[in-house]
Amino acid sequence: MAKFEIYKDNGGEFRFRLKASNGQNILASEGYAAKSGCTNGIESVKKNAPDDSKYERLESKGGSPYFNLKAGNNQVIGTSQMYSSTSAMENGIESVKTNAPSAEVEDLT
Repeated sequence: MAKFEIYKDNGGEFRFRLKASNGQNILASEGYAAKSGCTNGIESVKKNAPDDSKYERLESKGGSPYFNLKAGNNQVIGTSQMYSSTSAMENGIESVKTNAPSAEVEDLT
């Protein structure tokens, strides 16, 4: 079962990551000053994940595909890892679409 993990980074900001059932990170957030902002970000991911139009498919300077998930206000709410191929990235997007809406939240702070 996929899950969101809330944690504090080295700078003291709250972040979340969405982990697939195999333990692989499939989406990571920006840093939030307050835990409430982080939990709101998770709710936004759950709401927006099923909508394909919310995914921005990109390529890094090194040529690796990755994606951003955007909220209704067009703000990035999560960024994927770098993928080895476009098809692997599309599988990552499908994983977020399938897993995020029902994923449990684990608070590691």
